[in-house]
Amino acid sequence: MSNLLILRHIRIQNANALSSPYTIGFPAMTAWLGFTHALQRRLQERGYAVALNGTGVISHDMALQTYKGPNDFTASIIGTGNPLEPKTEKNAPQNAVRPSFIEEARCHLDVSLVITVTGLSVVERDNFCATVSTLLNGNMRLAGGDILGFYTPSVVNIDDADSVEVSRLFRSLMPGYALVERRELMQQAMENGQDALDAMLDYLAVHHQCDKDDAGKVTWTKARKGAPVSEDEEPQPTGWIVPIAVGFQGLTPLAESQNRRDPDTLHRFAESVVTLGEFRMVYRLNTMQQLFWHYHYDEANALYLCEQRSTAQTDIDDSDLY
Repeated sequence: MSNLLILRHIRIQNANALSSPYTIGFPAMTAWLGFTHALQRRLQERGYAVALNGTGVISHDMALQTYKGPNDFTASIIGTGNPLEPKTEKNAPQNAVRPSFIEEARCHLDVSLVITVTGLSVVERDNFCATVSTLLNGNMRLAGGDILGFYTPSVVNIDDADSVEVSRLFRSLMPGYALVERRELMQQAMENGQDALDAMLDYLAVHHQCDKDDAGKVTWTKARKGAPVSEDEEPQPTGWIVPIAVGFQGLTPLAESQNRRDPDTLHRFAESVVTLGEFRMVYRLNTMQQLFWHYHYDEANALYLCEQRSTAQTDIDDSDLY
């Protein structure tokens, strides 16, 4: 049995869409697990001896703040320069001067979070949900964005082995897309001789093809690569395959550093770890394990990862991460 904290339809404004140095779109998994960690710490400060162990992310809507003109080939980031400098004698006759700014990708989101909770008694549930609501209405941020609103938090008890209860939970989160790790797609492609980056781009590329009939009519079609299957299986359509940032890999040894944020924690330089993920309709999930993400630290390879349980409990092979 699992206690699950359900946060439905959290509306987020101006979340960080620059999930890694070379990908833009849905916020990185480190942002969602980081929010869960921050929520756990604040709950513990208020006397709740609970642990928030896993996080499931369901996307209902996403609006990337970009602009693409009628004849433009690429889109541009919609940036802001804040605050505007007031009118002075130096900048007259202008009403205001826009200061310089660094371009940052932003997005507006509507997501639901399903978080596993341990250490919570039945009598604490109502007060626990009220405390969570108070915290979300406070100064907490999610993926760097402002929380504009959400449904009333709730805690439900689900038997992981009861397929009926699991299906009922999944249906209650529809319509929505759960973010699922698909690292095995890159691993299988690399076993066939592809480079890590080539394997990733092969699944992300959209191939356009035109056909011309006898009457001279031209028809354009587009397609993406599907998931590999064995010869005795029917081809299975893939969902929405995307690159996702799932953590960091250390580049330097742990060492002391001046003026670091936490004086009790050693410092090291790191780079983003990116692999493939899939946005899958929630009703297509078969088990609870396909939903939850967890932290995983691989000391031997200096990897700080967010993984789903099916991979977190096995040995890590960093060759299928880019």
